[in-house]
Order: sequence, then structure tokens, then C-alpha cells
Amino acid sequence: MKKKPITVDDLWKLERLGSPSLAPDGAQAVAAVTRFSMEENKASSSLWLLSTLGGAPRALTQCGDKDGQPRWSPRGDRIAFVARREQQGTKDEAPQLYLIAPDGGEAERAAQVATGVEAFRWFPDGRRVAFVSWVWPGLKGAKAQAREAKAWKDRKETGYATSEAQYRFWDHNLPMGRVPHLHVMELGKAGAEAKVRDLFEGTPYELTRTEPDTNSFDISPDGRRVVFAFDPAPEKRIGNCFALAEMELKSGRVSVIVQDAGWDLGAPRYSPDGDRIAFIASHQGVKHTMPGQLAVWQRDSGAWEVVSGEWDHEVHAPLHWEDDGQAVLLKAEQEGRAHLWRFDLPDRRAEVVVHGGTVQAFDKAAGTLVTLADAAEHPARLHAHLPGEAPRRLEHFNDRVLAGTATARAEEVWLKGALGDLVQMWVYYPPNFDPKKKWPVLHLIHGGPHTAFGDAFHYRWNTQVFAAQGYVVACVNYHGSSSFGYAFLDSITHRWGELELKDVEAGTDWLLQKPWVDKRRIFATGGSYGGFMVAWMNGHVPAGRYAAYVCHAGCFDWTAMFADDAYTWHAKELGAFYWDDIAQVHKQSPHAFAANMTTPTLVIHGALDYRVPDAQGLAYYNTLKARNVDARLLWFPDENHWILKPRNSKQWYGEFFGWLERHDTAKKPAARKKAPARR
Repeated sequence: MKKKPITVDDLWKLERLGSPSLAPDGAQAVAAVTRFSMEENKASSSLWLLSTLGGAPRALTQCGDKDGQPRWSPRGDRIAFVARREQQGTKDEAPQLYLIAPDGGEAERAAQVATGVEAFRWFPDGRRVAFVSWVWPGLKGAKAQAREAKAWKDRKETGYATSEAQYRFWDHNLPMGRVPHLHVMELGKAGAEAKVRDLFEGTPYELTRTEPDTNSFDISPDGRRVVFAFDPAPEKRIGNCFALAEMELKSGRVSVIVQDAGWDLGAPRYSPDGDRIAFIASHQGVKHTMPGQLAVWQRDSGAWEVVSGEWDHEVHAPLHWEDDGQAVLLKAEQEGRAHLWRFDLPDRRAEVVVHGGTVQAFDKAAGTLVTLADAAEHPARLHAHLPGEAPRRLEHFNDRVLAGTATARAEEVWLKGALGDLVQMWVYYPPNFDPKKKWPVLHLIHGGPHTAFGDAFHYRWNTQVFAAQGYVVACVNYHGSSSFGYAFLDSITHRWGELELKDVEAGTDWLLQKPWVDKRRIFATGGSYGGFMVAWMNGHVPAGRYAAYVCHAGCFDWTAMFADDAYTWHAKELGAFYWDDIAQVHKQSPHAFAANMTTPTLVIHGALDYRVPDAQGLAYYNTLKARNVDARLLWFPDENHWILKPRNSKQWYGEFFGWLERHDTAKKPAARKKAPARR
């Protein structure tokens, strides 16, 4: 059967797997699987059981709409998950914790928590869970919280009033007047309401306000203590340095165990014996771009140290101790790939356990390791890694869809960029690529800037879908990108745009030397910081070099960007606040070079984008229109920094490709010949 190029519709037929959780014996994993409906324009998630020893996956839940975050109990008798359901005549107003037996049956709501249940962990005894919930800190007791939750729901006012420095994040306002507390839920017998206790009630402690998850805290192996990361500053701000504290559950006594004004600390995990805590530490006192490094705290001495200081890699959560307590499993990027590593503590040496692609998530139990990983040519897949055996694929959810689609070939290229440094560029060739023909080039410029375009299956900027349209796709990991060492990442600080432009241009020069490139059909596109880059290029690259640009959620004016949720970082990145040195800010701001902008641009933005407020895109579009530059605007009232709804995504890709075709000389309709004059 002849394979066809992958389409946007194919992309949304793919099922997306969530992080796996292993049974205590390692024989089974549970994971959420999300499916999308283009017709209904929505997603639904259910839980699936996957055997690590062989056998077909089995659906565990079917009644819920969005079941997620499954975690196997330490006893192996129950699986807990978070969902909103209707049960026993009560519809959940906020997400709740549900329990289900691994052999199936009806899921049961563990308790009705008026303020909702977010991230959670099992206690080792399997009788309790610790979970996060946003509460009104001045109230005492669950009944008072429930009354306030009802009053909030029934209110008629819509205004958001605050004196907080941190009041919104990414695409949502933080719950007004509430903070995230850590709770304990004691699970009773089936059918019995669980007891809930707020561990932080009456204390000044709270977890991070920026989406607190299971990396915010951990439970000791004996179940007597919890460790958590908290912001000790009186006023909470993005960019504050966090400390670590430990609570004895019986007495409620809290001890701050690691705190240093110059260090940002997080992702604490107890060692198997509970005598040490591994965590991630970033030396912000040196510079805000310093990487997260692996550190260990010792209970007997109360001392801590960074153990990965000589390893030039950024450590990513979660951390997972090996059973012998001699090593920690962790994720870290390397040259555009994300591997799973084992960091040996006695030798202070890291080795790759599972190669990327991009390892997204993992779990390990009873010697069995399960990973969730994707690559440029396929979406995320689950594999089991048993000692002495080859990796075993646990599911084939997307094989049928992908079997009928052709794959773009990827090539990893290294070229000389800014400062004479070698720079990585990924090149993806259309499935029907013929080097004897002429092909257009499509640059995809990644955001961040301190991220990388890696070997990953990106749903919003999917290289396979772009290449399937007949473009040679180029992804330059410019100076400032992650996974190439700290010096490379930090090199752009206080001079945004300068080195990155040289790197992208070096990539274009490399491509223009190829006989199969059509020099008239070079396009550059990018999102977020990549959107900043194409706006920057419009003001700095001579007209005609690029046929057209696409700017998605791009930064245009660094002064007006002070409306974003991360405004505390501006001076760190740019070198000054705008009121202290406006020239320093403007020399890195695309809007200051608007007089040079002539290249046609499609501008895309979402109204719920608080990281790059939509006024940035509107100002860029309005500027181009005022200058009589060919421009088009795609604005979404219900999307954030990303485009997440199936139908909106299809419109996004349609406008994207339509814009390129409009400015593609080979795809423009031929001019009609003038009719001969009649005699």
C-alpha cells in the first residue's frame, strides 16, 4: 500500500500517553491515554493497564471524561487517580481523588474535598495519601473551607482584586485569596468517607504557586515525615529562591533543613533509608541562568552539597533513587536529545540508561524500568526495560494511523555559527524528496530561548506535518539553546537577538549552497522566543532574503511585555529594567527596528496567553499594517500560549500553510496570457 503524507487530521487521531506508574512487583503499569475528537472538538482520557511481561493493554476506566495522574498503591491493591465525575448524585465542582481496584470495577470517590485535589503521593503504608489543594489560609477546618468555596461559587462579582506580586501564571489567574497547602487523606474502608487534614493550617508555609505538582514534596520511607520546597520570601514572586523544609507529621513540627539566599532548591526525594534527601539546586546568586544540579542533604550532619557540579548538564525532575541508595535516576538533555541517566553518587559519574529521542517520563519498581519516550518520527511510546532483556514495547495505540503515513527523513547537521562555535541544525526532508528538484525551505525557530529543538514529536510544531507539505524543514539550535553546556546557553544574556540571528543565518547559508534549494522560497517561522526572532529578523535581515515570516505568540516590545506573568525576569535577561536603561532594553526589542520591516508576516496569538500577552501580537500586526507591509492576523479568544483545541489547531495549520502558499512563487497561479486583440 502506498503511504501518504501525514496530515493535521492524522495528527489529531493519534492517542497521547501520560506518565506511567508501576505496580509494586513491576508486572504492570498504568497510564492515562487521551483521545481527541475533531468532530466534537474535545478530548477524553481514560486509564489503561499495560503488562510489562507481555499481553495486550486493557482499559481500566471508561466512565470518566478526563481521568488522570494514576498512581499505584504501595500494596498493589488499588490505583488512585484524579478526575471530575458524577457519583451518588453528586457532581464534582473541583477535581477529586478516586480509587479503583486493578482488576476493574467501579471507581470510588475517596472524599469530597471542597477545594479540590491536585497532585498527590501515596504514603508507604498504602492507607494514606498526601495531596495539594488551594485553600483560604485564614480559615480553619474543612467545613469553613467548604462554606467559603460555596460562597465563591455563588458570588455575582467578577472582578479580580489583589495586592500580590504574583497573581497569574501562564493562562490562568491564581485562585484569588488562596494558596496551595499540603494535606493528608486517611483512606477508610470501601464506601467510607476519608478523613482529611491540612498539614499547613495555621503555619506560614505553602507550596509553589506556579502549578504545584508531585515534585514539590515527598514522603519519608517510614511515613513519619514529609519534605517540601517553599518560598521563604514574604512576597511571592516568580524567580524567588526556594528552600527545603521537613515536617514531622505526629507533632507538626517544621524544620528548615536547607536554605541559602543564593540557591534555588526543589524536587526533593528521600533516599530508601530516609537518611538523605536528593534535590535539584540552582546557584541563582551567581546568575539567573545557572543550571539545576543534583544535590544531596545528609540527616546525620545536616550538611548538603552539590554532587553533579563537574557534569555540565542541567538536571530535570523527577529524581528517583535506586534501591541500593547508591545512585539516582534523572532526566537531562544532551545535544538536542533528552536521555534517562543514572548518576552514581560514590563515583559522581553519569551514564545513559535509556537513550532519546526524548524521554518524557519514567518509573521503576522491583527492578523493572518503564519509560515514556518519543522521537521526531513517532509520538510517545511506552517501553519496559527488564534486566538482561531488550526493551519491550508495551502498546501499539498509534501504529495503525502511522502505518499509512510516509515519514520525513531527518539529518543532524553541524555548522559554524556565531563566535565561531559549532551549532546544531536538524534538517527534515519531505517523504518524496528528490535532490534533482528544487525545494523550498521552512525554518522552525524554537522558543525559550533556553530550550532546544530536539529529537521529539512536537504536536504544535510537528516537523513531519511541515515536511509533508513539501518543505525542507530546518531547525537551528542557536546560541542560548539548552543541552549544549552552560556557556553556550548563557552566551546570549543581555544581548538577545545578536548571536541567535547569526546562527539562523548560518543555517540559511548552508542550505543555500545545496543545489536542490530554491533561493526564492525561503521562509522563517517561530513561536514565543522564536516569534521574537522572526520579528527581530524582519527588522535586521535585508528584504528579499526570506519570502515570508510567521510569528506565533512572539515578543515584540520589551517595554510593553511588562504585562506578562514573568516580569521579574526581564532585567535579568535584558540587563536592565526599562526605567533604568531604556536604551539597553530597546536595542534588544524588535519594535525599535520597525522602520526596517518590509517582509510579509502572518501574526498568530491567543487571548489567554499571559506569558506573552496578546497585545504583543496585535501591536506587531498593527505596526505592519500601518507600514503597508503585507500582513495577516490569526487571533484566538480561547487559546493560550499554545493552540490546544483540535479545531483551532486545524485552523492554525490551515492558515499557516495558506500563508506560505500565498508567498510561494512556485505555488502562485500563473498569470493569464493576454487575449489577442480582435481584428
